[in-house]
Amino acid sequence: MFTKLLTFIVFISSVILSLLITCEAAVILQYHHVSNTTPKSTSISPEQFERHLQYLTDHQFNVVPLPELVSALKNKKTLPDKTVAITFDDTYNDILLQAKPLLDKFGFPFTIFINPKLLSNNANHYLSWSQITALAKSPNQQVTLANHGLTHDSFARKPKNRTKDEWFKQQTQDLLLAEKLIEKYTGQTWRFFAYPYGEYTLDLQTWLRENQFTAFTQQSGAVGLHTDLTIIPRFPASQPYDQLDSLKDKLYSLPLNISVINETINNKISETKTIARYNTISSVNFEVQTKDFYPKSLNCYVSGLGKQKIKWLSQERFSIEFSGPLPIGRVRSNCTAPSINNPERYYWFSQPWFILNTDGSWYPL
Repeated sequence: MFTKLLTFIVFISSVILSLLITCEAAVILQYHHVSNTTPKSTSISPEQFERHLQYLTDHQFNVVPLPELVSALKNKKTLPDKTVAITFDDTYNDILLQAKPLLDKFGFPFTIFINPKLLSNNANHYLSWSQITALAKSPNQQVTLANHGLTHDSFARKPKNRTKDEWFKQQTQDLLLAEKLIEKYTGQTWRFFAYPYGEYTLDLQTWLRENQFTAFTQQSGAVGLHTDLTIIPRFPASQPYDQLDSLKDKLYSLPLNISVINETINNKISETKTIARYNTISSVNFEVQTKDFYPKSLNCYVSGLGKQKIKWLSQERFSIEFSGPLPIGRVRSNCTAPSINNPERYYWFSQPWFILNTDGSWYPL
C-alpha cells in the first residue's frame, strides 16, 4: 500500500513539474520575405508560409501578439503552453502583398520591425508610411509595429573615423528618433527593438535595459521567464530553416535556463564578450539552472565546428574547449537536451559570437 502511494505521489509530482515547465515556454518566429523571387536566405515561399500557419492551427498553438508575450515575461506570468509570436524584419512590401492575406485567413496577429528612414525614402521594395499606417489600423487583427533602427546599420560596427563615445551616442539617438517616428505615424510605441543583422554589444544591452527597451536577436531558442529581455531569441523560419520537420522541433522547444560565465581569451579568463578577433576565444563556461534533463544528454554544436565535447565541472557548470578557432563571421553555439518529464520536447539555448578578422576588421554583411 505504501509503495503504491509513493508511486502515485511521484507520478503527480512529475505531472505538476511538467505543467510548470511547459507553461513557461514560448517561441518567437522570425521571417523576412514571403516570396518566390527574393533572396532564398531571407525568404520563404507563400505556399510554405501557409503550411507553417496551417500547422500552427492544426496543432492548436496559441498565436499571440508580441506585446502580450513580452508583458507576461516582464510580469513573470506563465503563458499557455505552445505559445507563439510571429515577427517580420525589414518591412518588405511582400509582407503586405503575400504574408498578410494568409495571416488574415488564419486570424493571426504579427509584428513588423521597421526602419523608418528606409520608409521615408520610399524604396520600391519597402512599404510606404501610408501602407504602414493602414496596417496599424487593421480592423481584423492586431499588427504590432516596432523598432529595427532608423536605418538598417549594424549597432556593433563602429566606423574607424568615429570615437566610440560619439558613435554610440549617435546610434542611440537614432534609435530613439526611430521610436518617435513610429509613434508619430502609427500611434504605437512599444519600445521593442530588433538588432539589425542580430549584432549587438554589451554596452548596447546595458543602454537598452536602462532605457526600458526590450530587444530581440536572431539566434535560436525558446523564451521563458528567465530570458534576458535585451537578447530575446527568435527562431529564423526562412530558407533553409523553413521545412516543417525541423520547424516542429523548434515550435515544441523549451527554454534552457543557462548563462555564460566566462570565456578563455588568449589563455586568460575574461568577461563574456560577443565580439572577438579570430583565434582568440578557445573555450567557454556555462552555468545551468534547469534541472529537467540529464547532463549526459546535453549536446552543443558550434557553427562551422560541429558537435563539441562537453566537460561537466559540477552539477550546475560545464565547459566547452572548442575543437578549433571559431570561424570568422556570425557564429552560434546551439545547446539542446531532451526534457526528462517531456522526452519528446527539447530544451534549447543559443549563444552568439561575432568573430572579426585577425586585423580587427569586420566580416562582410
